[in-house]
Amino acid sequence: MYDYAHGQSDSIEKITYSVCTLEFEDHRPLYNWYIQQLGIFPSQQFEFDRLNLTYTLLSKRKLLQLVQEKRVSGWDDPRMPTLSGIRRRGYTPEAIRNFCGSIGVSKTNGTLELAMLEHFVREDLNKRAPRVMAVLRPLKVVIDNYPENSEELDAVNNPEDPSAGTRKVPFGRVLYIEQDDFREEPPKGYFRLSPGKEVRLRYAYFITATSVVKNERGEVVEVHCTYDPATRGGDAPDKRKVKSTIHWVSAAHAIEAEVRLYDNLFSKPDPGDVPEGQDFTANLNPNSLEVVSNARLEPSLKNAKAGDRYQFERLGYFCVDLDSAPGKLVFNRTVALKDTWAKVEKKQSAKL
Repeated sequence: MYDYAHGQSDSIEKITYSVCTLEFEDHRPLYNWYIQQLGIFPSQQFEFDRLNLTYTLLSKRKLLQLVQEKRVSGWDDPRMPTLSGIRRRGYTPEAIRNFCGSIGVSKTNGTLELAMLEHFVREDLNKRAPRVMAVLRPLKVVIDNYPENSEELDAVNNPEDPSAGTRKVPFGRVLYIEQDDFREEPPKGYFRLSPGKEVRLRYAYFITATSVVKNERGEVVEVHCTYDPATRGGDAPDKRKVKSTIHWVSAAHAIEAEVRLYDNLFSKPDPGDVPEGQDFTANLNPNSLEVVSNARLEPSLKNAKAGDRYQFERLGYFCVDLDSAPGKLVFNRTVALKDTWAKVEKKQSAKL
Protein backbone atom coordinates (compact mmCIF):
# COMPACT_ATOMS: atom_id res chain seq x y z
CA MET A 1 0.00 0.00 0.00
CA TYR A 2 2.94 2.33 0.62
CA ASP A 3 4.27 1.78 -2.91
CA TYR A 4 0.74 2.33 -4.28
CA ALA A 5 0.31 5.62 -2.40
CA HIS A 6 3.87 6.97 -2.69
CA GLY A 7 3.83 7.92 -6.37
CA GLN A 8 0.26 9.24 -6.25
CA SER A 9 1.03 11.46 -3.26
CA ASP A 10 4.08 12.90 -5.04
CA SER A 11 2.07 13.42 -8.23
CA ILE A 12 -0.79 15.22 -6.47
CA GLU A 13 1.75 17.60 -4.92
CA LYS A 14 3.53 17.98 -8.29
CA ILE A 15 6.83 16.75 -6.82
CA THR A 16 9.36 16.71 -9.67
CA TYR A 17 12.08 14.82 -7.80
CA SER A 18 11.18 12.54 -4.93
CA VAL A 19 14.44 12.09 -3.01
CA CYS A 20 14.70 8.95 -0.85
CA THR A 21 17.36 6.97 0.95
CA LEU A 22 18.94 3.90 -0.61
CA GLU A 23 16.54 1.31 0.84
CA PHE A 24 13.83 2.67 -1.51
CA GLU A 25 15.84 1.84 -4.63
CA ASP A 26 14.24 -1.63 -4.90
CA HIS A 27 10.79 0.01 -4.78
CA ARG A 28 11.41 2.41 -7.69
CA PRO A 29 10.13 0.06 -10.48
CA LEU A 30 6.78 -0.30 -8.71
CA TYR A 31 6.71 3.45 -7.97
CA ASN A 32 7.16 4.15 -11.71
CA TRP A 33 4.70 1.41 -12.78
CA TYR A 34 1.82 2.86 -10.76
CA ILE A 35 2.44 6.36 -12.14
CA GLN A 36 2.53 5.05 -15.70
CA GLN A 37 -0.58 2.89 -15.33
CA LEU A 38 -2.59 5.69 -13.73
CA GLY A 39 -1.38 8.28 -16.24
CA ILE A 40 -0.70 10.89 -13.56
CA PHE A 41 1.99 13.58 -13.15
CA PRO A 42 5.36 11.78 -13.65
CA SER A 43 7.29 12.36 -10.43
CA GLN A 44 10.77 10.83 -10.49
CA GLN A 45 12.34 9.02 -7.56
CA PHE A 46 16.06 9.35 -6.81
CA GLU A 47 17.96 7.65 -4.00
CA PHE A 48 20.96 8.77 -1.98
CA ASP A 49 22.88 7.49 1.02
CA ARG A 50 21.67 8.25 4.54
CA LEU A 51 23.77 10.69 6.57
CA ASN A 52 25.63 8.93 9.37
CA LEU A 53 27.91 10.63 11.91
CA THR A 54 30.28 9.12 14.45
CA TYR A 55 29.14 9.26 18.10
CA THR A 56 25.63 10.09 16.82
CA LEU A 57 22.32 8.35 16.21
CA LEU A 58 19.86 9.78 13.69
CA SER A 59 17.14 7.14 14.03
CA LYS A 60 13.90 8.85 15.10
CA ARG A 61 12.79 5.68 16.88
CA LYS A 62 15.95 5.58 18.99
CA LEU A 63 15.94 9.32 19.65
CA LEU A 64 12.33 8.98 20.82
CA GLN A 65 13.46 6.27 23.23
CA LEU A 66 16.07 8.64 24.70
CA VAL A 67 13.40 11.28 25.25
CA GLN A 68 10.80 8.89 26.69
CA GLU A 69 13.30 7.30 29.07
CA LYS A 70 14.48 10.79 30.12
CA ARG A 71 18.06 10.04 29.10
CA VAL A 72 18.03 13.60 27.73
CA SER A 73 16.01 16.65 28.74
CA GLY A 74 13.90 16.63 25.57
CA TRP A 75 14.00 16.89 21.80
CA ASP A 76 15.86 20.20 22.12
CA ASP A 77 18.53 18.87 24.48
CA PRO A 78 21.81 20.33 23.10
CA ARG A 79 23.25 16.82 22.86
CA MET A 80 20.49 15.71 20.48
CA PRO A 81 21.12 15.74 16.68
CA THR A 82 17.80 17.51 16.08
CA LEU A 83 17.46 20.98 14.56
CA SER A 84 16.09 22.31 17.85
CA GLY A 85 18.94 20.62 19.75
CA ILE A 86 21.82 21.89 17.64
CA ARG A 87 20.24 25.36 17.47
CA ARG A 88 20.09 25.47 21.27
CA ARG A 89 23.69 24.30 21.43
CA GLY A 90 24.72 27.27 19.29
CA TYR A 91 25.28 25.79 15.82
CA THR A 92 24.63 28.34 13.07
CA PRO A 93 22.54 27.72 9.91
CA GLU A 94 25.56 28.78 7.83
CA ALA A 95 27.77 26.14 9.42
CA ILE A 96 25.21 23.41 8.70
CA ARG A 97 24.84 24.54 5.08
CA ASN A 98 28.61 24.63 4.58
CA PHE A 99 28.92 21.14 6.06
CA CYS A 100 26.17 19.79 3.78
CA GLY A 101 27.72 21.49 0.77
CA SER A 102 31.09 19.92 1.50
CA ILE A 103 29.83 16.33 1.77
CA GLY A 104 27.49 16.50 -1.23
CA VAL A 105 25.20 13.61 -2.19
CA SER A 106 26.37 10.07 -2.94
CA LYS A 107 24.99 6.56 -3.35
CA THR A 108 27.59 4.92 -1.11
CA ASN A 109 26.73 4.20 2.51
CA GLY A 110 29.32 5.48 4.94
CA THR A 111 29.89 7.32 8.20
CA LEU A 112 31.29 10.83 8.48
CA GLU A 113 33.46 12.08 11.33
CA LEU A 114 31.60 14.28 13.80
CA ALA A 115 34.83 16.30 13.93
CA MET A 116 34.14 17.39 10.35
CA LEU A 117 30.83 18.98 11.33
CA GLU A 118 32.47 20.65 14.34
CA HIS A 119 35.16 22.02 12.05
CA PHE A 120 32.55 23.94 10.03
CA VAL A 121 30.91 25.22 13.22
CA ARG A 122 34.25 26.58 14.45
CA GLU A 123 35.06 28.05 11.06
CA ASP A 124 31.80 30.00 10.98
CA LEU A 125 31.80 31.11 14.62
CA ASN A 126 35.43 32.21 14.36
CA LYS A 127 34.31 34.88 11.89
CA ARG A 128 31.21 36.10 13.72
CA ALA A 129 31.49 35.38 17.47
CA PRO A 130 32.67 38.25 19.73
CA ARG A 131 35.58 37.37 22.01
CA VAL A 132 35.07 37.67 25.76
CA MET A 133 36.89 36.45 28.84
CA ALA A 134 35.35 33.92 31.20
CA VAL A 135 36.79 31.79 33.99
CA LEU A 136 35.02 28.47 34.53
CA ARG A 137 36.90 27.25 37.61
CA PRO A 138 38.03 30.39 39.44
CA LEU A 139 41.30 30.71 41.35
CA LYS A 140 41.79 33.98 43.22
CA VAL A 141 44.85 36.06 42.32
CA VAL A 142 45.95 39.08 44.39
CA ILE A 143 48.46 41.52 42.86
CA ASP A 144 50.11 42.85 45.99
CA ASN A 145 51.83 45.87 44.43
CA TYR A 146 48.80 47.00 42.39
CA PRO A 147 46.87 50.04 43.75
CA GLU A 148 43.47 49.62 45.39
CA ASN A 149 41.65 51.42 42.58
CA SER A 150 40.74 49.81 39.25
CA GLU A 151 41.25 50.78 35.60
CA GLU A 152 39.85 49.88 32.18
CA LEU A 153 41.84 48.14 29.46
CA ASP A 154 41.14 47.84 25.75
CA ALA A 155 40.23 44.38 24.44
CA VAL A 156 39.68 43.29 20.83
CA ASN A 157 36.15 42.09 20.05
CA ASN A 158 37.10 39.86 17.10
CA PRO A 159 40.55 39.75 15.48
CA GLU A 160 38.95 38.20 12.37
CA ASP A 161 36.67 41.23 11.94
CA PRO A 162 38.37 44.63 12.38
CA SER A 163 34.98 46.36 12.08
CA ALA A 164 33.92 44.71 15.36
CA GLY A 165 36.10 47.23 17.21
CA THR A 166 37.18 47.05 20.85
CA ARG A 167 35.60 47.09 24.28
CA LYS A 168 36.66 48.20 27.77
CA VAL A 169 37.47 45.50 30.31
CA PRO A 170 37.84 46.40 34.03
CA PHE A 171 41.08 45.40 35.77
CA GLY A 172 41.79 45.46 39.49
CA ARG A 173 44.01 44.24 42.30
CA VAL A 174 42.04 41.01 42.77
CA LEU A 175 41.40 38.76 39.78
CA TYR A 176 40.19 35.28 38.93
CA ILE A 177 42.14 32.95 36.67
CA GLU A 178 41.52 29.32 35.71
CA GLN A 179 42.69 26.80 38.30
CA ASP A 180 44.55 24.96 35.54
CA ASP A 181 46.58 28.09 34.82
CA PHE A 182 48.55 27.77 38.07
CA ARG A 183 50.77 24.98 39.35
CA GLU A 184 52.69 25.22 42.60
CA GLU A 185 55.01 22.49 41.33
CA PRO A 186 54.90 22.80 37.54
CA PRO A 187 55.62 19.71 35.45
CA LYS A 188 58.14 19.84 32.64
CA GLY A 189 56.89 21.95 29.74
CA TYR A 190 54.36 23.87 31.87
CA PHE A 191 54.70 27.55 30.99
CA ARG A 192 51.71 29.05 32.75
CA LEU A 193 51.74 30.70 36.18
CA SER A 194 53.91 29.09 38.87
CA PRO A 195 56.12 30.43 41.71
CA GLY A 196 58.82 32.72 40.36
CA LYS A 197 57.54 32.48 36.76
CA GLU A 198 56.33 35.47 34.77
CA VAL A 199 53.27 35.29 32.49
CA ARG A 200 51.21 37.77 30.51
CA LEU A 201 47.65 38.59 31.49
CA ARG A 202 45.65 39.01 28.28
CA TYR A 203 45.41 42.74 27.34
CA ALA A 204 46.92 43.66 30.72
CA TYR A 205 50.31 43.22 32.41
CA PHE A 206 53.11 40.76 33.13
CA ILE A 207 52.70 39.20 36.58
CA THR A 208 54.95 36.95 38.67
CA ALA A 209 53.68 34.55 41.36
CA THR A 210 55.33 35.07 44.75
CA SER A 211 53.33 33.04 47.31
CA VAL A 212 50.15 30.99 47.83
CA VAL A 213 47.40 30.57 50.41
CA LYS A 214 46.05 27.05 51.03
CA ASN A 215 42.94 25.69 52.70
CA GLU A 216 42.82 23.02 55.43
CA ARG A 217 43.06 20.30 52.76
CA GLY A 218 46.28 21.73 51.39
CA GLU A 219 44.66 23.05 48.19
CA VAL A 220 45.80 26.37 46.74
CA VAL A 221 42.91 28.85 47.01
CA GLU A 222 44.77 32.12 46.49
CA VAL A 223 47.89 33.17 44.62
CA HIS A 224 49.80 36.35 45.44
CA CYS A 225 51.68 38.07 42.65
CA THR A 226 53.52 41.22 41.67
CA TYR A 227 53.05 43.07 38.40
CA ASP A 228 55.24 45.22 36.16
CA PRO A 229 53.44 48.55 35.49
CA ALA A 230 55.61 49.13 32.40
CA THR A 231 54.00 46.16 30.61
CA ARG A 232 50.51 47.68 30.33
CA GLY A 233 48.80 46.33 27.23
CA GLY A 234 50.79 43.11 27.28
CA ASP A 235 54.27 44.05 26.01
CA ALA A 236 57.51 44.87 27.80
CA PRO A 237 59.53 47.99 26.85
CA ASP A 238 62.75 45.99 27.21
CA LYS A 239 61.38 43.42 24.71
CA ARG A 240 61.63 40.53 27.17
CA LYS A 241 59.42 37.59 26.28
CA VAL A 242 57.10 35.38 28.30
CA LYS A 243 56.04 31.91 27.21
CA SER A 244 52.40 32.06 28.19
CA THR A 245 49.38 34.37 28.05
CA ILE A 246 46.42 33.58 30.30
CA HIS A 247 42.93 35.07 30.53
CA TRP A 248 41.31 36.52 33.65
CA VAL A 249 38.36 38.50 35.00
CA SER A 250 38.28 41.21 37.63
CA ALA A 251 36.86 39.81 40.88
CA ALA A 252 35.14 43.08 41.77
CA HIS A 253 33.35 43.36 38.42
CA ALA A 254 32.76 39.74 37.37
CA ILE A 255 29.26 38.33 36.95
CA GLU A 256 28.33 34.78 37.93
CA ALA A 257 26.93 32.27 35.47
CA GLU A 258 26.13 28.61 35.02
CA VAL A 259 28.04 26.95 32.19
CA ARG A 260 27.01 23.59 30.74
CA LEU A 261 29.86 21.68 29.15
CA TYR A 262 28.47 19.25 26.57
CA ASP A 263 30.37 16.31 25.12
CA ASN A 264 29.43 13.47 22.78
CA LEU A 265 26.19 11.76 23.81
CA PHE A 266 27.75 8.36 23.09
CA SER A 267 31.13 6.99 24.14
CA LYS A 268 31.72 4.89 21.00
CA PRO A 269 32.06 6.10 17.38
CA ASP A 270 29.38 3.55 16.46
CA PRO A 271 26.67 3.80 19.15
CA GLY A 272 25.04 0.62 17.83
CA ASP A 273 28.14 -1.47 18.51
CA VAL A 274 26.99 -3.27 21.67
CA PRO A 275 27.37 -6.79 23.11
CA GLU A 276 24.61 -9.27 22.44
CA GLY A 277 21.62 -8.74 24.70
CA GLN A 278 22.19 -4.97 25.13
CA ASP A 279 20.81 -2.02 23.23
CA PHE A 280 22.42 1.23 22.09
CA THR A 281 21.82 2.93 25.47
CA ALA A 282 24.69 0.85 26.86
CA ASN A 283 27.01 3.21 24.96
CA LEU A 284 25.60 6.42 26.41
CA ASN A 285 28.41 8.65 27.65
CA PRO A 286 27.95 9.21 31.43
CA ASN A 287 30.09 12.36 31.12
CA SER A 288 28.21 13.97 28.22
CA LEU A 289 27.18 16.90 30.44
CA GLU A 290 29.10 18.72 33.16
CA VAL A 291 27.46 21.69 34.87
CA VAL A 292 29.77 24.41 36.18
CA SER A 293 27.71 26.47 38.58
CA ASN A 294 30.10 29.23 39.70
CA ALA A 295 31.79 30.50 36.55
CA ARG A 296 32.91 34.14 36.48
CA LEU A 297 32.44 36.28 33.35
CA GLU A 298 33.51 39.75 32.30
CA PRO A 299 30.73 42.33 32.89
CA SER A 300 30.15 43.01 29.16
CA LEU A 301 28.05 39.82 29.14
CA LYS A 302 25.56 41.10 31.69
CA ASN A 303 22.85 41.81 29.09
CA ALA A 304 23.50 38.79 26.85
CA LYS A 305 20.29 37.31 25.39
CA ALA A 306 19.24 33.73 24.67
CA GLY A 307 20.83 32.60 21.42
CA ASP A 308 23.77 35.03 21.56
CA ARG A 309 27.06 33.34 20.68
CA TYR A 310 30.54 34.13 21.97
CA GLN A 311 34.05 32.79 22.01
CA PHE A 312 35.31 32.45 25.57
CA GLU A 313 38.99 33.10 24.95
CA ARG A 314 41.15 29.97 25.23
CA LEU A 315 38.08 27.85 26.12
CA GLY A 316 35.74 27.52 23.15
CA TYR A 317 32.48 28.78 21.67
CA PHE A 318 29.45 29.23 23.89
CA CYS A 319 25.79 30.15 23.44
CA VAL A 320 23.33 31.72 25.88
CA ASP A 321 20.72 29.08 26.79
CA LEU A 322 16.93 29.47 26.92
CA ASP A 323 17.05 28.71 30.65
CA SER A 324 18.73 32.06 31.32
CA ALA A 325 16.86 34.57 33.47
CA PRO A 326 17.60 38.11 34.70
CA GLY A 327 20.62 37.86 36.98
CA LYS A 328 21.10 34.16 36.15
CA LEU A 329 22.87 33.57 32.85
CA VAL A 330 23.23 30.02 31.53
CA PHE A 331 25.69 29.21 28.75
CA ASN A 332 26.01 26.06 26.64
CA ARG A 333 29.36 25.05 25.21
CA THR A 334 28.85 24.77 21.47
CA VAL A 335 32.27 23.37 20.66
CA ALA A 336 35.76 23.53 22.15
CA LEU A 337 38.54 25.43 20.40
CA LYS A 338 40.55 22.32 19.57
CA ASP A 339 39.86 21.45 15.95
CA THR A 340 40.46 17.72 15.51
CA TRP A 341 39.15 17.68 11.96
CA ALA A 342 41.57 20.40 10.82
CA LYS A 343 44.45 18.22 12.00
CA VAL A 344 43.02 15.15 10.27
CA GLU A 345 42.52 17.13 7.07
CA LYS A 346 46.07 18.49 7.21
CA LYS A 347 47.46 14.99 7.70
CA GLN A 348 45.42 13.68 4.77
CA SER A 349 46.65 16.50 2.52
CA ALA A 350 50.24 15.71 3.44
CA LYS A 351 49.78 12.13 2.19
CA LEU A 352 48.49 13.22 -1.23
